[in-house]
Amino acid sequence: MSNTTKRPSYLQAATPLLALIVMLASSVYIFGADSSYGPNQIALLIAAGIATIIAFVNGYRWEEVEEGITKGISVALGAILIILMVGSLIGTWLLSGIVPTLIYFGLEILSPTWFYAASCLICAIVAISIGSSWTTAATIGVALIGVATGMELSLAITAGAVVSGAYFGDKMSPLSDTTNLAPAVSGTELFSHIRYMTLTAVPAFVIALILFTIIGFSSSSAANLDSLQVMQDELQSIFNINVFMLIPLAVLFTMAVMKKPALPTIFVGALLGGAWALIFQPDVVATLVPERAAGNWFGPIAAVWVALFDGTVVATENADLESLLSGGGMVSMLNTVWLIVSAMTFGAVMECTGLLKQLLRGMLKVIHSTGQLITATLFTCFGVNVLTADQYMAIVLPGRMFREEYANRDLDPRVLSRTLEDSGTITSALIPWNTCGAYMFAVLGVFPLTYAPFAFFLYLTPLIAMIYAFTNFKILRLSDNQDRNEAYS
Repeated sequence: MSNTTKRPSYLQAATPLLALIVMLASSVYIFGADSSYGPNQIALLIAAGIATIIAFVNGYRWEEVEEGITKGISVALGAILIILMVGSLIGTWLLSGIVPTLIYFGLEILSPTWFYAASCLICAIVAISIGSSWTTAATIGVALIGVATGMELSLAITAGAVVSGAYFGDKMSPLSDTTNLAPAVSGTELFSHIRYMTLTAVPAFVIALILFTIIGFSSSSAANLDSLQVMQDELQSIFNINVFMLIPLAVLFTMAVMKKPALPTIFVGALLGGAWALIFQPDVVATLVPERAAGNWFGPIAAVWVALFDGTVVATENADLESLLSGGGMVSMLNTVWLIVSAMTFGAVMECTGLLKQLLRGMLKVIHSTGQLITATLFTCFGVNVLTADQYMAIVLPGRMFREEYANRDLDPRVLSRTLEDSGTITSALIPWNTCGAYMFAVLGVFPLTYAPFAFFLYLTPLIAMIYAFTNFKILRLSDNQDRNEAYS
């Protein structure tokens, strides 16, 4: 930093953020659910440009801003590599029948008596296996809404169960982009972050299941479940479904429990998925062999190769099932990478030029305890979800804002990463104009404010996080952390 720089005013600090809010709101209004596929990235980069101009006014040089951007983006490089590898894993796990097997067994537990709880649990299983709350809601969720309609059960409660399960699975899945983004912003490691999240997410999910079970006892029905049985039959007709399909999942889980690094762990999982596809799903692999490799001995290997970089497409007569079974590949993650780089650029400029610190200065004057700091983070994440209508922003902006303060107060980075997910990821689906809330309304046909009272997991999690914060329960300290690789970088 040059000696001639001056502290920004509150107006200067707020200007880029206000400009971003206006541009993101316009983006959502004009482009709707497609706003995250380019428009939001442009808004972030323009806001970063506005922040840079303000920095110049305050005496900063371009070289200082550029260095800050480079450093800011470098924080996310590990997560970007993991996200790309996750794309490969999804591609091979779809091709090999691992994900279809998880879906098949998940549908086995559905029962009219336990419909709401089972719906929540099924969506959780599917979302953990594919790492996407959106895809889960648009496929299994839509099917469950249809079943609830036939059973004359509450669509609001069913949608609440679907959203609760989908977001629990998304939050706990190493395949999820937000689950990779939160530790990257906070400066911790993926599997360490997931293990620490279980302290808030699992109790919230268990309580949600209990509540759905209680509600279900008064709403049981003997309606038929033909639509889901048809889906199971189609899965069995396409894939070789058996318990051996769960071995790669067990290997991935074992490596995670043994605290192996996330990138090689997921890479091993992706390669195992490719091997399982060649061994157990030769018929499915044969349909995806590239034209130039057809008829050659290396044709099946080429199909797995394609799954690693371009994903898998499984053609069926059921459009919903085809959507569920198709996707993955590194290519599918490029837009997420673009969004992360753009968000980190904006956050880095705000941080290195003192604008972010100025925004925080007034807030921190009234924050004295760890409980208040974590609660402030939770509400800031929710506020960013409301104002910017994007869950990625609700992770990146508060993460950049509070990271230094958490370190200053001797808090382990996992405390910040978990807090970001406890509010930033899951409260997005409660807000009608947020891209997540709008998407859930579009696919489930139930307005977010209608299903919100029954989306128990989405507000139990931040509530439990606040209770932990004020009781100092399992709040990790840097001074107690023996593994320095998990400390702030």
